[in-house]
Amino acid sequence: QVQLVESGGGLVQAGGSLRLSCAASGTIFSINAMGWYRQAPGKQRELVAIITRGGITHYADSVKGRFTISRDNAKNTVYLQMNSLKPEDTAVYYCNGVEVTFSWGQGTQVTVSS
Repeated sequence: QVQLVESGGGLVQAGGSLRLSCAASGTIFSINAMGWYRQAPGKQRELVAIITRGGITHYADSVKGRFTISRDNAKNTVYLQMNSLKPEDTAVYYCNGVEVTFSWGQGTQVTVSS
């Protein structure tokens, strides 16, 4: 059973920074690209950042230049460094695979105040 545990969220003022972590169990890191998703109230979940097994990254236009995804394969952990946060970044953030998804974790709440 693959488990994903997100952490690092919180309340921050606009312009601030947060670093999210996602600890994964199992062998998914050697197989799949991983991504960070977010879901704001009343909106669908969206994929905002991807990192491939080889370390290539892709970002949604809404976060490009402000967010950085990284991974530590030895620790089975994916990170999301979020800088220059905006109120519209407020959401619950989740990590999961990209081509293949696993059971969703509980997510971590990010709230950006104006």
